[in-house]
Amino acid sequence: MAQAAGPAAGPSAPVAKGVSAPGADLAKLGASEVKKFHSPAEHSVRKALPAAKGQTAATAQSAEAAVGNPDLGLVLDAQSKSAHGIEVRAQVLSSPGATLRVTYNWGDGTTDGADALPGQEVSLKHSYAELGEYNVKVTVTDAANQAEVVNELPLSTVGSDFTPYTPTRLLDTRTGTGAPMGMVKAYSSAKVKIAGNGKIPAGVTAVALNVTVTNAANPGHVTAFPGGGTRPTTSNLNFEAGQTVPNLVVVPVGKDGTVELYNGSWTAVDLIADITGYFTRTAASGYTPMAPVRAVDTRSGQGAPQGQVAGRGTIGVQLGGWYVPANATAVALNVTATGPREDGHLTAYPSGQQAPNTSNVNFKAGQTVANSVVVPVGPDGKVNVLNGAWAGTDVIVDVVGYYSPDSSGSFMPVTPGRMLDTRAWGQGPMYPRGYIWMPISHGEQGIAGYVLNTTVTNTKDAGFLSVAPDTNTPDQYESGTEAQLTRPTASTLNWTAGKTVPNLVQASSGGVNGVVDFWNQSWDTTDLIVDIFGYYETK
Repeated sequence: MAQAAGPAAGPSAPVAKGVSAPGADLAKLGASEVKKFHSPAEHSVRKALPAAKGQTAATAQSAEAAVGNPDLGLVLDAQSKSAHGIEVRAQVLSSPGATLRVTYNWGDGTTDGADALPGQEVSLKHSYAELGEYNVKVTVTDAANQAEVVNELPLSTVGSDFTPYTPTRLLDTRTGTGAPMGMVKAYSSAKVKIAGNGKIPAGVTAVALNVTVTNAANPGHVTAFPGGGTRPTTSNLNFEAGQTVPNLVVVPVGKDGTVELYNGSWTAVDLIADITGYFTRTAASGYTPMAPVRAVDTRSGQGAPQGQVAGRGTIGVQLGGWYVPANATAVALNVTATGPREDGHLTAYPSGQQAPNTSNVNFKAGQTVANSVVVPVGPDGKVNVLNGAWAGTDVIVDVVGYYSPDSSGSFMPVTPGRMLDTRAWGQGPMYPRGYIWMPISHGEQGIAGYVLNTTVTNTKDAGFLSVAPDTNTPDQYESGTEAQLTRPTASTLNWTAGKTVPNLVQASSGGVNGVVDFWNQSWDTTDLIVDIFGYYETK
């Protein structure tokens, strides 16, 4: 990870060699949940090989009684290796001198095999096309002794696919929705019931929530984590006194079916949580990240009529068939309100439905505010954006990814970890108009993108942050042979001087290169914090 200085002006930024920083390695972070499976030798079922053609029943019965290799058996152990992948180890038990054949039936219509010797461990890996539960059947055959043993191992994949959910408010401490009415006390948590709530299934593994803090009397932060689990040291959103701040979170669900929202302020706050989708270990919609692309900018008339969206007005954004495939079930967006003429909020929701009582972006008059949004797509491929204020505002919509049945990126949570904090990394804040390159999964196959939370603080001037995959490799940076990069135009978060602003980023890995750039689009310095919460892995 290193910092590169940008030019005083112009669309491209020449790079400056930086110093690598530790901790930006996805392989070292690892998945927060690795499943293991076991089937002992006692579960092995022994049988004689079928009788030879033309053999009489009496002869076959005599052969079965005489089969050799009485020690023949199998011990099976398996461990998840990726979102879709599994490794099964078969310990072959046998009398000495036997020549054996081990066959794997993976439970999805495919088989593999290998020759083995007595006492040998045969280890094979397999990737399933679809997430789910499978019954693996392993057979060891000793043809010379007319013996065969079968052991079975039920197992499941560990990745999670996404199911869109009509935006619904699950928690509002101001009204008593989802919890007793009353503010969340200092340094305490509010529990949000997820599993079994409405149409959310009991087997939910993670959830996409838009979390909002309001009525804060002092600065603080909110941390989302699995119910009953250990609270991480990372944060999901930061706020100041009097602010109303939203942020999208993708968080695993605890074994008790809940998510906890921790108030890290020394005074009480109100918390709101709106669901837009959930993840399960069954085949549904995978994720495909994209290099951010601008779909709507009402200031210029791109993708919508030019001019501010009127108070209580709605714009329809055509995404399916244009920016994402026609069968996309949900989209990942970055939605920005800019130039609002009074306080209000924006709500994104699927076309063909009534506007819900949820919100995605909260703003003050004159403020520019962005927030990540995951929203279901309507049957006509559109998403609506409602201006909840009584006066106009401009709206910008950037598309950063989509969920669809044809997408294979399955969510894998990691133990939340801090990958970068420029306040503590020894190189100072981000340069004006510069960028930081971060190798997260360089050289690793199958990593499609990452779930990150970015926060800017100690901001000296107004600006915005862009996040995009990098085509340069770490070796190119270290050798000074990197290519010039085109400055991205899509924004991830916007800030004004002196503000601390968070936003979730579902960043593309750019493929096997796995290097991501964080661009400071301000004319002054800012500090940047990057936390990781998971990644999307393909089969």
